[in-house]
Amino acid sequence: MDFTPEIKDKLNQLQQKYTAMGQDMASYLDGLLYADFLTYWDYIHLDTLLSLQSPKTPIPDEEIFIMYHQITELYFKLSLHECRQIAEHENLTVAFFTARVKRINAYFNALTTSFEVMVDGMEKEQFLKFRMSLLPASGFQSGQYRMIEICATDFIRLVDKSKREELKTATIEEQFEYIYWKFGATELASGKQTLTLKQFIKKYAAQFLQLAKDRSLTNFSALFKQLQASGADVSALAEELRKLDLYVNVEWPLSHYKSAVRYLEKDPVDVAATGGTNWQKYLPPRFQKRIFYPFLWTNEQMEEWGKGWVLSVLKTLKSKD
Repeated sequence: MDFTPEIKDKLNQLQQKYTAMGQDMASYLDGLLYADFLTYWDYIHLDTLLSLQSPKTPIPDEEIFIMYHQITELYFKLSLHECRQIAEHENLTVAFFTARVKRINAYFNALTTSFEVMVDGMEKEQFLKFRMSLLPASGFQSGQYRMIEICATDFIRLVDKSKREELKTATIEEQFEYIYWKFGATELASGKQTLTLKQFIKKYAAQFLQLAKDRSLTNFSALFKQLQASGADVSALAEELRKLDLYVNVEWPLSHYKSAVRYLEKDPVDVAATGGTNWQKYLPPRFQKRIFYPFLWTNEQMEEWGKGWVLSVLKTLKSKD
């Protein structure tokens, strides 16, 4: 059988490729000859993936809870994949930056719209039973989510709002002591750090600090300002960053807030979260005033940050009850 010119050309290209690497092309062709055809289930490790759900109780809805959080972490991993591409690009352009932020926004859109699985997709009675077997684990302990925050903005923007001005010129280590989420994992009665927070800091603190240093000049905020100063048209990028700001700092925490109100609010006393987190103050965006890109918002918009969302959702959920 005669090879077509196209096949001959590809073989010549392969020969050049392997010769440049000091490799024998014939050996690689032998490997291709004996290799099995790739299957979908082997490529994505489907059997392994489907085996990663290990409920701690026989309560059926716990499996929903596990799988949803695993899906969430995969979306976070996708987001961090885009963050790395942006930060490590040798010749970053507005077009590349905008396209990748748009991808992250698509991931967060999928996350926030799918959270109904958590809000309405489990029986409250089942959740309140199996949640007690999860102590002290908490979704608060998502390290990937914290890494996305670090990649998205100047580190000072993640410091508790009461300390931002004071610590503006402090070291990253000093700022980390007052990072906002530490105040969301304190014991309700004593104000001491919860075991959930202590575990989290022990596992991730070094990684967070190193990432913050690595991204001090390559976080999204810093890169936006660099491109803007170069005279580039950053209007489309600014719009995507505003969307990201809302997704990460309003829509996503609010999705959790909806779930907490649905499952944990109980008159006259609210049920504590599994990690002992102070969710009533920690989750509502209007309390945290966490804003990645204040230079892209008006003073009025920042003053009203998250208020309408939180109040309307709380009213809606209470009316259902």
